[in-house]
Amino acid sequence: MTDNTLIRWIDGGAPSEISGGTTWGMPFARGSVAAASSLSVTDAGGAFVASQAWPLATWPDGSLKWAGLALPATSSPSEAYHVGSDGGTPPQAGGEPAAGGGSLTVTETADTLTVDTGNLHMVLNRTGSTLFSSLVRGGTEVARDARLVSLLQDGIADDKDGGAGSLKRDAFTGEVTAVVLEHSGPVRAVVRLEGQHRPDAPDSGHDSWLPFVVRFYFHANARSVRMVHSFIWDGDADRDFLAGLGVRFTVPLRAELHNRHVRIAGADGGFLTEGVRGLTGLRRDPGEEIRRAQVEGRPTPPLAGWNPEVSERLHLIPAWNDYTLSQLTADGFELRKRTAPGHAWVGISGGTRSAGFCSLTDTLGGFGVGIKDFWQSHPGQLDIRNAATDEASLTAWLYSPEAQPMDLRFYHDGLGQDTFEEQLEGLEVTYEDYEPGFGNARGIARTHELTLFAYESTPATESLAADAASASTPALLQATPEYLHSVGVFGNWDPVDRSTPARAELEDHLDFLFDFYAGQVEQRRWYGFWNYGDVMHTYDHDRHVWRYDVGGYAWDNSELSPDLWLWYSYLRSGRADIFRFAEAMTRHTGEVDVYHLGPWKGLGSRHNVQHWGCSAKQLRISTPAYRRFYYYLTADERTGDLLTELVDSDQNFLGLDPVRKVRPDADTYRPNREALGVGLGTDWGSLAATWLTDWERTGNPRSRDRLLGTMADIGALKYGFLTGEALYDLDKGRFDTGRELIQVSHLSAVFGLVEICSELVDLVGDPEFERAWLQYCRLFLAGKEEQVEAVGQPLEGIYLTQAHSRLTAYAAARLNDPDLAARAWASFAEGGEHLNHESAFTLRRIEPPHVLLPVDEAPTVSTNDASQFGLAVIQNLALIGHHLP
Repeated sequence: MTDNTLIRWIDGGAPSEISGGTTWGMPFARGSVAAASSLSVTDAGGAFVASQAWPLATWPDGSLKWAGLALPATSSPSEAYHVGSDGGTPPQAGGEPAAGGGSLTVTETADTLTVDTGNLHMVLNRTGSTLFSSLVRGGTEVARDARLVSLLQDGIADDKDGGAGSLKRDAFTGEVTAVVLEHSGPVRAVVRLEGQHRPDAPDSGHDSWLPFVVRFYFHANARSVRMVHSFIWDGDADRDFLAGLGVRFTVPLRAELHNRHVRIAGADGGFLTEGVRGLTGLRRDPGEEIRRAQVEGRPTPPLAGWNPEVSERLHLIPAWNDYTLSQLTADGFELRKRTAPGHAWVGISGGTRSAGFCSLTDTLGGFGVGIKDFWQSHPGQLDIRNAATDEASLTAWLYSPEAQPMDLRFYHDGLGQDTFEEQLEGLEVTYEDYEPGFGNARGIARTHELTLFAYESTPATESLAADAASASTPALLQATPEYLHSVGVFGNWDPVDRSTPARAELEDHLDFLFDFYAGQVEQRRWYGFWNYGDVMHTYDHDRHVWRYDVGGYAWDNSELSPDLWLWYSYLRSGRADIFRFAEAMTRHTGEVDVYHLGPWKGLGSRHNVQHWGCSAKQLRISTPAYRRFYYYLTADERTGDLLTELVDSDQNFLGLDPVRKVRPDADTYRPNREALGVGLGTDWGSLAATWLTDWERTGNPRSRDRLLGTMADIGALKYGFLTGEALYDLDKGRFDTGRELIQVSHLSAVFGLVEICSELVDLVGDPEFERAWLQYCRLFLAGKEEQVEAVGQPLEGIYLTQAHSRLTAYAAARLNDPDLAARAWASFAEGGEHLNHESAFTLRRIEPPHVLLPVDEAPTVSTNDASQFGLAVIQNLALIGHHLP
């Protein structure tokens, strides 16, 4: 490998500053890099930059496949960087420190762990109720005793005879039970904390709940710290109503009240800028310099230089002790303040979408916090309390205590669907797969990202605005699409190519679909604590709404792989807006749509009105095929947790049969460890993605052997993938190869199987497995006569023709068969039920009073159509683009 691999900022030019450092992931061609330790980074001018690299995945030959890379914080980031593994000598660990900074050090004792970035240091206790006990900048403690807080309410006001007055709220505090230095090096360190929320009152009658994982990310020279908070909801939905969830920090204050400054971000870069004791707008003027100093956050001149009509009456100017910004919806926030508890709140202002940032500082130091996706993940809130005392508090509420308490009960009473027969009848009318007890949210999770800022004094408002923007939309380095494609990762895709009119037309269609969905997120307000990142499944043209209230037509929950469509769209385009859409979906579908504890741990829920509502709990939703893109491209440890959770997911087939309601051999089939029915489509595709990812990440021989063994078994089956289901020995990790039957489903290949098999064929080199996969790809859309000739019978259950055209395209490319290529493009053109004509790529504006708000409507009526159209275009162009009519 040479040292010319271009890494660029995903949003274009370099940001003005990287206050907390930056991390990204990138791949390398098979055999080109022996180890991550050989990697080095240079800036656009060719100068070495201090960096740290570590392996994320390896190729089967042991060479480096993916690496995480980190750079220190800097006030002058380069416009681009280059990564190499040879030539030159990299700088010493930590590199040239930024002005006033130094290298990263970690000190561990039996009771504490201390991280020093050179610009700040944090002390973390190994147990107790604090996330960190002290945060220091420039020798001054700017925050201490950070802790998680939550509120549990025992009901909902509408359900209580006595209304809200009869409800009880209990306070909880997070209790840390483990602190681990997860990653340590000269440039980057990661500390992982685990724990649960425990009741503040010992006699509350409540047990601990809400298990959490918190990570703090430190980079050399950093003046800010990234915090990633994940929790699992493990309550009883019928009686436990989460009424608040947040992170609270104690902020010591030392300066006079008029030299203490409150800064809260509003919308569009705006800020509330106030002193705790205001000096502007008074009847008597303290002096222009005094007023300007307070507004700008500078120390005011000594009192002797003030107008005595003010300086001698300071005690008569109210001090504003408490501030609150509440963002209860995606469309509105409210700001208010008060002088003390027991006195009325005074409204300040309101707006649309707050950036989710606030700071409390004085002229000697202070603290700020920003929440990523703040308004998108409403209801959120920012509280400052006791700003007029020596010990203030700042609480970043991830779920606002002023919102309606979280109600996760199932949305209907079952409608009498007590038997499989009745449930299948319900499926026929609302497309909902109901089963008593399965609409249970216990075990779902949610992740938030925050940035903590340590200040030596009150920064200029422009600097705070930059901090707020960086917390809301962190800068990210990424390799170019051309480089990503050149190293051969993620199967069949090409960078965007508009070189011919036919290609340009298809690229326009892809752009149309993405832009349409991005617009629908905004127009339909697909935001909220549990919803942000997902999209709806199917449209209702009569009401001009997506079918948000109709059974299986509501939230999509990864049905037919929109996650894959978005990630492949990003890979080939490098577009920041597509990346962030895919990122939000990955965060959502991997956390909310999947169970992380309980009997369904490792399984995901099919599409429903509620993300956890469907009784189909399956691997096709939790599959790593959807998560690994984000993990590899960003080196995100939380996503790594989700991948690790799934390593033993084959165990789930012992506890829950995914096809229990429609199994043809239901009368005789009894799951046991030696003979578990595992589908060769959605089930094995998900297991293969799990085992492949784990093998590449960890070298786990169990995952390797189960992957390679079941591949060999599929190749040994008489009808290969056409067998549909094989019996799996859980202890041996192998299939029984004696089954001789054919059962084909239109869903088998549209949840990541195509993409995983393509990679496996190139990666492993198993000729019998490749033969079985090519047979499936060639025959699925073949004519009946060809199917009979090949396997003795026609294939039933052939739908989604446009989606499956990429199977034909794969066979055409692999077999170098132009006739098959022509058939693939013909199937693509003819098979799309809604996306096979130009008029499908048009918008119609619907105006009130027919809708609540003006919205755009498209003939695209299903996310299934859009996702599979997108994947078919991307893969067909990569495989047989030269045969495009």
